[in-house]
Amino acid sequence: MDGIKYAVFTEKSIRLLGNNQYTSNVESRSTRTEIKHWVELFFGVKVRTMNSHRLPRKGRRTGPIMGHTMHYRRMIITLQPGYSIPPLIEK
Repeated sequence: MDGIKYAVFTEKSIRLLGNNQYTSNVESRSTRTEIKHWVELFFGVKVRTMNSHRLPRKGRRTGPIMGHTMHYRRMIITLQPGYSIPPLIEK
C-alpha cells in the first residue's frame, strides 16, 4: 500500500460513493495495475474500472525561489456490484 497516499473526501467523491466508486490520491509513479492489485489485495474486493488524472501543480514560494508541490494522481476506482470498501474513519 505504498503507492496509495490517502482517500479523498470532497463533494464529488462523496456523491460517487453512491455509484460504488471510491476516490484516492496515489503517487504519480505508481501504475494502474499496481494500484488495482493493492486495492484488491488489501481490501479483498474486485475492481471493475479505474480512472485517473493528474491534478495541476501548485506553486510554493520560499523567499526568492519559486517551487512546486509534489506530483500525485487522483484515482477513481469503481468496484464490481456486491463489493464495498469499509469506511476508514470511524467515530
